[in-house]
Amino acid sequence: MTDIAARTDADPGLLGPDTVTWQLHADPAMWVAGIRSLFLQALHPRTVAAVVQNSNFQEDPFGRLLRTADFVSVSTYGTTEQVLGYAGRVRKIHRALRATDPDTGELFAIDEPELLLWVHCAEVASFLDVVRRAGYPLTGGQADRYLDEQRQTAALVGLDADQVPGSRAEMGEYFAAVRPDLHAAADAEVIYQFLHNPPVAPLLRPGVPFYTAAIGHLAYSLLPRWAIELYGHPGYEPTGATALLRTLRLTVLRLPELLLARRGQPPIKAAIARLGPWATPSARNLPDC
Repeated sequence: MTDIAARTDADPGLLGPDTVTWQLHADPAMWVAGIRSLFLQALHPRTVAAVVQNSNFQEDPFGRLLRTADFVSVSTYGTTEQVLGYAGRVRKIHRALRATDPDTGELFAIDEPELLLWVHCAEVASFLDVVRRAGYPLTGGQADRYLDEQRQTAALVGLDADQVPGSRAEMGEYFAAVRPDLHAAADAEVIYQFLHNPPVAPLLRPGVPFYTAAIGHLAYSLLPRWAIELYGHPGYEPTGATALLRTLRLTVLRLPELLLARRGQPPIKAAIARLGPWATPSARNLPDC
């Protein structure tokens, strides 16, 4: 692809259409990846305590997932002003929140760098792993470039980009280092049960068994083997989980647009309108790596 400046003088945002992130984050498998990331995040005792103690997830079943989707969508496709404004609001909220460590009783700030780094790594590793497993055509070099690009997103929430894993090898080293601190505390079990059987309005209850089997337990089954072992609940057999994920992705891609979960779509449409049709996210536009 040619340089963005040669095609438009419009603001490309934080990363722009010439990145792996721009193409990858439009894939429908990101929704399953987002749920997988919530399972993974819950294995960090302080992180999950902060969620349970500071959110109304029981009354708003998918609020946290949708807020994450909003942040990902805006930070990827929004203008620079929109991205910085959104990130500023997120940092302000995080600065004001505290939680109590379930093991020590210590009161801690939820924007501690260690916790922010864990959430970032759990999210972007989940995005990358699940979308690739769903069949998205990404090379190893493009996967590494994606993680390097996401250092800029990490900086938005207050992290030092230089301290954030920027390749698959670095991400693997990070998870190996943090694993001794992870376990399925009581709060993690709350999240496990919640993500499998969310409390929804009576009108939606008939659809919960399908969600549980095709989305909730699938997302759980896509966790790394060590994470499933920490939870202690069996997942789907890996080959079957991959097949279900790929079938689900292809089905979603064939659904009419009005049937899609569209909370994250407006920033994409706005970006295309701002930059031009050439900026439409597509695997065909992945940069060579």
